[in-house]
Amino acid sequence: MALYTITYDLRNNRDYKTLYEELEAFNAVKILESTWCFKRDKTTSPNLRDYFGKLTDSDDGIFICEVKAWASRKTDGTPKAL
Repeated sequence: MALYTITYDLRNNRDYKTLYEELEAFNAVKILESTWCFKRDKTTSPNLRDYFGKLTDSDDGIFICEVKAWASRKTDGTPKAL
């Protein structure tokens, strides 16, 4: 199972509810204000970008990254919680 992060910038409408509900369904952990971490199997970063892109507005920014190694300092959470 791979570890992924999502970072987003919801620009105009800022409808966080839909995105937060989906992150909760993914059992994601909040790392920083707009960065979450989650585990997924049998997918890719582009697939996840497209998936979360359907949950956000066309002007919102999304960055998905598969994590191979990580370190943190003064964060809200860490991938250890997954």
